[in-house]
This record gives sequence, structure tokens and C-alpha cells, in this order.
Amino acid sequence: MTASPDSSVSAECEMATSDPCANAPPTPPEDSAPSPSPRKKRGRRKLEQTEKNKVPPPADEPDDRNCDSPGEVEAGRLRRRPVPRVTFQAGDPYYISRRQKEELLSRWKMEAERRAYIEAEMNIMDAQSEAIFQKEEGPSSPAPPPSQQHTAPASPTVAVTPEPGNRVERATPREMEYQDGRGFGIGVLVFGKLRGFSWWPGRIVSWWMSGRSRAADGTRWVMWFGDGKFSVVCVEKLMLLSSFSSAFHQPSYNKQSMYRKAIFEALQVGSVRAGRPVPSCDTSEDAEGLETQTRQMIEWAMTGFLPNGPSSLEPPEEEQNPCKEVPVFPEMWTEPEAAYTPPPTKKPRKNAAEKLKIREVIDEGTRERLICEVKQKTRNIDDMCISCGSLNVSIEHPLFGGAMCQGCKNSFLECAYQYDDDGYQSYCTICCAGREVLMCGNNNCCRCFCVECVDLLVGTGSAAVAIKEDPWNCYMCGSKGAYGLLRRRDDWPSRLQIFFANNHEQDFEPAKLYPPVSAEKRKPIRVLSLFDGIATGLLVLRDLGMQVDKYVASEVCEDSITVGMVRHHGRIMYVGDVRNVTRRHIEEWGPFDLVIGGSPCNDLSIVNPARKGLFEGTGRLFFEFYRLLHEARPKTGDVRPFYWLFENVVAMGVSDKRDISRFLECNPVMIDAKEVSAAHRARYFWGNLPGMSRPLSAMSNDRLDLQECLEHGRTAKFEKLRTITTRSNSVKQGKDEHFPVFMESKEDILWCTEMERVFGFPVHYTDVSNMSRLARQRLLGRSWSVPVIRHLFAPLKEYFACN
Repeated sequence: MTASPDSSVSAECEMATSDPCANAPPTPPEDSAPSPSPRKKRGRRKLEQTEKNKVPPPADEPDDRNCDSPGEVEAGRLRRRPVPRVTFQAGDPYYISRRQKEELLSRWKMEAERRAYIEAEMNIMDAQSEAIFQKEEGPSSPAPPPSQQHTAPASPTVAVTPEPGNRVERATPREMEYQDGRGFGIGVLVFGKLRGFSWWPGRIVSWWMSGRSRAADGTRWVMWFGDGKFSVVCVEKLMLLSSFSSAFHQPSYNKQSMYRKAIFEALQVGSVRAGRPVPSCDTSEDAEGLETQTRQMIEWAMTGFLPNGPSSLEPPEEEQNPCKEVPVFPEMWTEPEAAYTPPPTKKPRKNAAEKLKIREVIDEGTRERLICEVKQKTRNIDDMCISCGSLNVSIEHPLFGGAMCQGCKNSFLECAYQYDDDGYQSYCTICCAGREVLMCGNNNCCRCFCVECVDLLVGTGSAAVAIKEDPWNCYMCGSKGAYGLLRRRDDWPSRLQIFFANNHEQDFEPAKLYPPVSAEKRKPIRVLSLFDGIATGLLVLRDLGMQVDKYVASEVCEDSITVGMVRHHGRIMYVGDVRNVTRRHIEEWGPFDLVIGGSPCNDLSIVNPARKGLFEGTGRLFFEFYRLLHEARPKTGDVRPFYWLFENVVAMGVSDKRDISRFLECNPVMIDAKEVSAAHRARYFWGNLPGMSRPLSAMSNDRLDLQECLEHGRTAKFEKLRTITTRSNSVKQGKDEHFPVFMESKEDILWCTEMERVFGFPVHYTDVSNMSRLARQRLLGRSWSVPVIRHLFAPLKEYFACN
């Protein structure tokens, strides 16, 4: 590619270097004017123009370029300059990406349709003017009668002359678009449903507003509030904004900032249309004031948009005309189920066995149609997914009769133990979704069922009956085993345990088995505890009567270190931050027989909407456990028993669990502390301890009911508590947030000593350093359940010395 004259000029002006031939004999001077400078500027010589095409420079413009003739240039040099090479590239002059081509094509199509529209209107106007002209000229020169030649109805040569007083009205874009009789015109505020999302607020827009092709009949272009993206949505998946009370999803509002923003923007537009404007999101600097305004708008929407009602939300006339809108071309995001033009197929990055699998697209009416076939006894319910209606099933539903597809199975694994602030499940027990759920009235149950599943599987109107019933016992607590098509499995507890134990997508080699050590050869155990907390591991080992030679703990919380130092009388060697422990430290403190730990779960739990995952934030601390675990493993040739244990939450993403299992080269075991304590606490455990997957059985001294954990004169209102976390309100129970204890006919919270009994710790175990009640609850909320750890550590008595 050749350089332009301007670039060559600049290059010659900037490249001022000494002549490499300075030592050569001087050449005789020419007759022309001497050079203005002692050193000649060197630069790339331009391609000489022919005499025919040469254009002389203007007389009034100085030529600052090198104007020496070819002879003069060659006279001062020892070798001839090469002629510049002119490159030629066949094909496109420049590369255009696929996305740019699609945008250019869409714009070209839009311009072509506009030109066709303008040409049609111009033809109509020409026909009108010609007809009027012929009408005026008609009396003076009558036209000859037309011939009786046959013409097709669509022939363009046949023109119908309109009456002089009648004008052909211009067809507006609104009349040309969305004329399928399904409603939802341009500018209407709606709620739309996309797979994987709650009902989301948006606005119906014209097709050219999105910069794509027209929507098919029965579909609408929707611009979503919050992120401003576009989607093509079927009208069956649209609801008017006036149905706010049924479409609004409170859990999504509590957890998703984008959903809160979308609700605010939708209600802001609705308020302006109804004549009650509010400040915008950008101008409001007070977060509390903004939250108050949003809450007031939600209350206004819940009460039916009074006083003018839903009619006040109708779009004004200027918003119904799409020509006044400015077309934008943002990054598109269309729903695959309802897209007018399906995207091109991509080459799957899967193995040969998975290439044959076809992902079935399920619409909103598939499950209803299949359920009707089940009621007519033309289909078996065990052959379909009762959560979404897919026929590509992979496993039986653990709680009810029916099956589940792989996608619903992953959702169940993530959401089955996800609880809201009120202690109830965040989503439906059947489908792990639902915008409106029914909460069980049994204080010892925390399950929810969505209205859609209840009306579909139990029977039409069953949800309305359940809402009127107070208290309402859910289908897991009811005395009957079958409710319509919803049939509760008799062995659901064991099936649920197997469901979480056998959900592994990866197969690993079984862990190395160590034979039991004879009693005379057993030695005291040496433990490395990472993220130690309040020394639950050492407490359990001592309760089991095992001799602990060394207990090295890594912990950064000062309160936890204080509890460990006071309660274990200095037997713990604290080493600070786990990130500062190196291989040299492990060799100095070791060898170790047991490595235990549980990294922080804040960025792994799906309950946290701002979680960063396994590879960011505190989730990366898992790799510190993995690093030190490999440093502590026995060297080659060392046959001594070596065990390890890693713990984390069940409510984590499937991908994060898969990654942890891949690094640790084993699958986890799910254990819920409700079997051996008075509180729910489901956790995943990875490790090679003997008998980790054996059934969990309670001991005679385990407190299984809350009443057994209370002080004298206090009465428990519940049999089991919800999961106790670091939040103060996690102790409150039920949808009405009841206090769990009665004392002197008044409700009361749990005392710290009672919480310690619930977790299995000795009374006053955390009562050190004048810590407050909330600080002690935080320590307990991050700790392990003592009976569960005792269940896991008990087989170690066959390998290490005991008292």
C-alpha cells in the first residue's frame, strides 16, 4: 500500500538524519541554486509523476518538499534508491465484521422499505393530481371511451379516479404495524416473560426503533426498562402494566438491583402519564429518599393506579407515532423462542456423544398441553418434566411423582436450599421459579409452591382455595399423599438425600483407602486447620477422646482467635492469614495427618446477588486451601494415613461446585444438620474421610428439638429452627417473623447460650472478652455444627491414638 503525499511529506520533514556517505569524495556542485542547508534531508522518495499527469504547484504556495530533480538526487548518493512498491489487494478493500455486516444490512433494508413507502405515497399523490387535472379538463375536451380490454385486478395500469372532495388519507406507521388484532400497540407499558427471568417491565416499540426486521404476527418488539435492550416477545407472554399486583416479584426486587431500576423507570413513566411526576433516578442524590419514592409508587401501583385507574397509563398520541422516535442500534438481545429470524447455527463445542442431543425449546403452553394429556390418560407423568414440560427428562423428581430435565435439575440443586430473609424458600418447591408463591403455614416447614404449579397439577382454583385457608399446610406437610396429579413420594427424604449425593456430572477415581492401624501403633494426630473459626475441629477431636499432638490454625478474626485461645488454653498455634503460609512453613510445622477447612461462602452463595464467584473476591481463597493441601500431602513412598475435609454451602452455582470438585478430584457429600440438631444447616463436604456417605444418625445426647436447648421457664414455639446465619433477623421464624420462644406469655429471641446448644457447643463457649450478643451470633453463624463434624471425624479413632 503506498503512502499519501501528505504522509510522505511529513515523513521527510521528520526524518532528519546524517548522510551515511559523508566520507565519500565530494561531488562537483551543480549550476542550480545551492541547497539552503548543509545537510540534505533523507526520506522516502515519492513515486514520480509522469509529464502527462504532473500538476504544477501554485505560484503563490511555497513548495517545502524536496524538489530536486532525479539527476540531482542521484548525484549525491552512491546507490540508486529503489522504486516504491505499490501493493494491490484482491477482494474487499477492508475487512467488515459479521456484526457490522448485519447492522449495515438491517439499515439498508430499513432504508429500502422507507424508499418504497415514500415512492408509494408519491405515486398516490401523482395519481390524485392527475385525476384532478383530468377532471378540470374534462368538459372542454372529452376523453375517448376506454377500450374493453381485459386487465388483471392487480395490474398497475388500471387507476381508480377518486372523488374531488375525498382525500386519500395517509397510512400511518401505527396502522401498518401490529395489526393482528392481538392488542399491545406502540407505546403501551407491559410486563414481559423471558425464560430464566421474572416478569420484567418494558414498553412496546416499533420494529425500526430496534434496528432489526419486522416482528411476526402475534409478536411484539419490547424495549426493557433497566438495561434498554430489545426482545421479540409473543403476546401470550405479555401483560399490561395495570396487572402490576400479579406480575411484581418481591424476591427479585429484594435481590436484583437491575430489577429495582426497571420497576422504578416503568412506574416513573406511568406516573408521568397519570399526571404525578417524580424526580428521575439521576437527579435524586438521597438513596433513602429514592427508596421512599419507589415504595410509594409501588403502593400506588398495587392499589390499581388510583384515582384515574389503568386508563391513565395509555400512551399519548405523540408516543404512538414511531416516526418521532430516534432509531438506535444498541447491542441486541432477543429471546430465542420468539425471535422472528432465528440466529445462525453455531458449531457446538461438545464431544461426539453430546452432538446428537438436541435442546428442546419449550413454550408457555407445552406443559399445560402435556398435563391435559396426562389427565386424559394418554401420557404418563413420569415421562415429562413436571417443572417445565420438557420431554427430554434425565432424572426423577425427588419429592413428587414425575421427572425432571437437566436444566430444572440444575435449578433445583441451586435453589432447593436458598432461603429469603423470612426463612422461606425463595422459589417454588416444584419448579424452582414462580412469580407468586404460597407459603406453608406450618411453623416447622419452610416450603413454597407457586400458583401456576398448584392450579396446573392440583386443579384449577386450588391456589385460591389455599389462599383463603389459614393456616395452610403445604403438600409436603398435608395428611394426604396425593393432591390431583401432585403425588408426594413416600420415600422422599431418602430420595432427596440420594438426589444431592448422586448429582455428580464428573467421575473420579475412588479415594485411597487406608487399612485401620493397630492400637499399639497409633500415634496422636497432627492437624492443620485453615479458616479455623472458633476451633470446632479441635473441640470435636477432644470430645471423641483423641490425642492431638499439634493443632495449627489459620484465622484472621480476632474474636474467633480469642475464643480458641481461652477455651483451649493455648493448645492452638495460630499462624495468621492463610495467604502468608508457604511450603517452608508446612515443612517446618508438619507433617500433618489431617487438613480441614471451609473457605468463606459470601461470594459463592447464590443468596448473595452481588456474589463474585469462585475466581474473584473471597471465592479465590478456596485455591489457598487447594495449594496448602497439596503441600501437606505425604511424599512419595510415605504410606501413613492422610485425611482432609473441605466444607462450603449447598446453595452455590452448579459451575462453581463443578470447578471445586474438579480441583479436589472428588464429588461432595451433602449433610443437613437437622438430622442431629435443632436447626437446618445443609452443607457440602468434600474429603477422603472413611464413611463420609454413610447415613447420619443422632446420638442419645443430641438435642433434636428446640425445646431441649432452652433454659428453664422458656417454651419453644417451633420444633426446628431455620438456618442461623450472621444476620440478626435469621433467628426469627415464619413468614410473619415470629420470635421462636415464649417466656412469661411474651415472645422472646434466642439467648446466646441457647444458640450454642443448637450448634452443639458447650454453654458459654463464646462468652469471652465481653462480646455482645450480635458478635457471638456472628461467630456461631460462621461455624460448623458440632454433631455433624463428630459424625465425620468418628472413623478417625481407628487410625490415631485416643485417651
